[in-house]
Amino acid sequence: MSEVQPLVSDDDVRPQAVSLREAFWFWLKLGFISFGGPAGQISIMHQELVERRRWISERRFLHALNYCMLLPGPEAQQLATYIGWLMHRSWGGIVAGALFVLPSLFILIFLSWLYIAFGEVPVVAGLFYGIKPAVTAIVVQAAHRIGSRALKNNWLWAIAAASFTAIFAFNVPFPLIVLGAAVIGYFGGRLAPEKFRAGGHSAAKKSFGTALIDDDTPTPAHARFSWTKLATLAVIGAALWALPMGVLTALFGWQGTLTQMSWFFTKAALLTFGGAYAVLPYVYQGAVGHYGWLTPTQMIDGLALGETTPGPLIMVVAFVGFVGAYVTQVFGADQVFFAGAVAAALVTWFTFLPSFLFILAGGPLVESTHDELKFTAPLTAITAAVVGVILNLACFFGYHVLWPQGFSGSLDWPSALIAIAAAIALFRFKRGVIQVLLGCALVGLVVHLLR
Repeated sequence: MSEVQPLVSDDDVRPQAVSLREAFWFWLKLGFISFGGPAGQISIMHQELVERRRWISERRFLHALNYCMLLPGPEAQQLATYIGWLMHRSWGGIVAGALFVLPSLFILIFLSWLYIAFGEVPVVAGLFYGIKPAVTAIVVQAAHRIGSRALKNNWLWAIAAASFTAIFAFNVPFPLIVLGAAVIGYFGGRLAPEKFRAGGHSAAKKSFGTALIDDDTPTPAHARFSWTKLATLAVIGAALWALPMGVLTALFGWQGTLTQMSWFFTKAALLTFGGAYAVLPYVYQGAVGHYGWLTPTQMIDGLALGETTPGPLIMVVAFVGFVGAYVTQVFGADQVFFAGAVAAALVTWFTFLPSFLFILAGGPLVESTHDELKFTAPLTAITAAVVGVILNLACFFGYHVLWPQGFSGSLDWPSALIAIAAAIALFRFKRGVIQVLLGCALVGLVVHLLR
């Protein structure tokens, strides 16, 4: 009598190895469908990579995500870079991270050109009339979302309140607020460690079957720490920053628009703790207040375009670069589109270069220390400070949208009603950002055309 063989579930069979070519097409697809901000993008990656394809286990996925959340920069793009790096070495990480960004860059260059060239057309102006108050509500929701996760005790609430007061009442530069919060977090982690413990993402409790990179899969050789690798990547990263910066300085001088944009967004890239909404006040202070590359209204419109395109929201920097170079006619009146496209590409390069270096060079080093309080406490305090900064951004947007002529003018009641409706849709009915923007754009178009 033959022996009965136990049934083997498909979930127990390890998936076949994935080639870099196959991964390339997946990361390209992800670049076009990654809507919904960091939460939506991470959810899409979880569904595709953990649940459906089983390229990586949930525990390893969350381990990578926890690391990326400690870094400045867009965490979803860094997570894609991290997983690509883990699977296919440095080139795999570069492919994954670049394809997460490039579709958004090309789409935003096209939309920025439409906006700056045809923004005064009644239909376009009407659509943006409805989008602006919606963006105000979206920023308020961002402050609430980050605050509900980050402000776990009175210490962190106090840091958030102090950061709001510092930037709202005293116009303290954003980098100083980040530095001050980091110092408070460092000493707070020593004096009251229980108040500065980051919640992070909980450990995985569910298995979706055997994964290609499973819980017990050894760390590949290329992901282990090596001083030689670290030094090599540091030199390469420095060269990739210094060479284009040197060329720009030689061609246009240090005070040239493209040179200053590249330098400014290099600094911005290192301050994006807490996501894109955290760095937007810094971008506003520099791009609008200091350099005058675009107006407050254009900044709001740029954020709206960033919300409606795939990829990281920090890609709004491409809009800032395009509009700034287009308006200032960097290459002359006959080359305004080319100037805008070059500027958009440059600021994207300098904004995302640090993200790649943090993953490729720092991954093996920082990963081993990512649960130590002396590293996480300053970041917990910075995240709390970011909540106050984002709330200030909401006040700034609300002022320019609801009182377009200043407080001496009258309240724009249609904009106020659209903002309230957007807030209700976001908070009460949990509608998505894209749905809210589209609905408010249509209402704004009707109101604008009826005036």
